[in-house]
Amino acid sequence: MTDDLPELRASDTDRERVAEVLRDALAEGRLDMEEFEERLEATYKARTYGELEPITRDLPSAAQPRPFTPAVPADGPDWAARIGGEATSRGAVAIMGGFQRKGVWTAPRRFNCFALMGGGEIDLRDARFEDREITINCVAIMGGMNVTVPPGVEVVVRGFGIMGGFDHRVQGESGDPGAPRVILTGFALMGGVGVERKVTRAEKQRIKEERRQAKLDKRAERKELGD
Repeated sequence: MTDDLPELRASDTDRERVAEVLRDALAEGRLDMEEFEERLEATYKARTYGELEPITRDLPSAAQPRPFTPAVPADGPDWAARIGGEATSRGAVAIMGGFQRKGVWTAPRRFNCFALMGGGEIDLRDARFEDREITINCVAIMGGMNVTVPPGVEVVVRGFGIMGGFDHRVQGESGDPGAPRVILTGFALMGGVGVERKVTRAEKQRIKEERRQAKLDKRAERKELGD
């Protein structure tokens, strides 16, 4: 926690990172339901880092909120810089509800998630990876999950469905040199696990700006030839 900037305004991503720590603590038995609900309510009411920091102070591996903007080099992600470090979450449970793992977080070597009549979202676009190869084990019963990976990440789907299924559309695409490899396992009973590739908003904006600049350059070139 940045003690020197306690009044700095927290973002939605900062609040969600703290909420993830609380959900993990509930699943591990570190918090009872009453205390979890109290802290979760305080998390979403918090407006500054100073208000967020005490909520997870007594929890192990607490995600200390701090401003962070992932840098995307012009020639693509720096994969080596995104591999390594301690995982910030190793599992998630949704029973008649939902869970999210998104924004800036560190995905573990093995992430176990379960959804019963609920759903979950696992977004790896801005994530770090504990190791070059990670496994996401999904069990969806009358529910669903969606995994989002950035371009360049290799995906291997090994899960199966019973009156349900796993999305295999992104499988088979080779990854970038040095990029992480994501293996999806588990099963879906009367449910499904979807997988999609998407660029981050920052990358999407960069591509948009490049295209706009290319059009301006082409117009300028045509004008010079016309003159």
